[in-house]
Amino acid sequence: MATGNAPRIGLSTASVYPESSAHAFGYAAQLGYDAVEVMVGMDALSQQTAAIAQLSAHHGVPVCAVHAPCLLFTQRVWGTEPWGKLERSAEMAAAVGAEVVVVHPPFRWQRDYARDFVNGVAALEESTGVAFAVENMYPWRASSKRGMEMYLPGWDPSTETYANTTIDLSHAAIAHSDPVAMAERLGPRLRHIHLTDGTGSARDEHLVPGRGEMEAAAFLRHLARTGFAGEIVLEINTRKAADRREREADLLESLRFAREHSVVATP
Repeated sequence: MATGNAPRIGLSTASVYPESSAHAFGYAAQLGYDAVEVMVGMDALSQQTAAIAQLSAHHGVPVCAVHAPCLLFTQRVWGTEPWGKLERSAEMAAAVGAEVVVVHPPFRWQRDYARDFVNGVAALEESTGVAFAVENMYPWRASSKRGMEMYLPGWDPSTETYANTTIDLSHAAIAHSDPVAMAERLGPRLRHIHLTDGTGSARDEHLVPGRGEMEAAAFLRHLARTGFAGEIVLEINTRKAADRREREADLLESLRFAREHSVVATP
């Protein structure tokens, strides 16, 4: 059997935490990843555009996306004004040759930011030429019971008019959301994938794909069948790895999983 065109598989710098962005580029080059997504704020180096450009050039690994600093623990990275963070993310993306900025929807308490978020993202895309791929999130809950809605205008990007979106399988697991159904609702607006896994617990697990219950292989095959042309980025949690060898093994298993399941077999 021959296979169709393989998509580009990237590695998020978040996948090697607590090691640095520099280590992420090293792993990507060593293991054969096609690109790197930079999570701004995981370490000081990730905030420096020139340093990221130098790492990309040194390792010969392009940057496919910049993840804006919009996590709870990165609220003060690049200042506290949320639109300013997105503008700086777009500037970094343009400088390092990335076409995508991944962004989370606003928290409920960011009411001024949330009020015009959908239109503001569209305006930024037009003014910068960079795609802002809004990521699916999830209700916050302490158990398997119904959670609290903590994002505005909402955690599911398919309910809004965003031109570009991201599906994260770990987030879909927490939300008990079917990622294939979400992908079908999004259609060509699905631009970016955070490939990982989850068990459906209230924790954002970011498991190696295939180790959870999200049927990650079937999701990848669906993307391949429907002609998905965006980026597939491994965003897994390796914080509990005993050493570098164990972390490397998880990263390699994840890459092989992505490669195996993201192409359509043809006669």
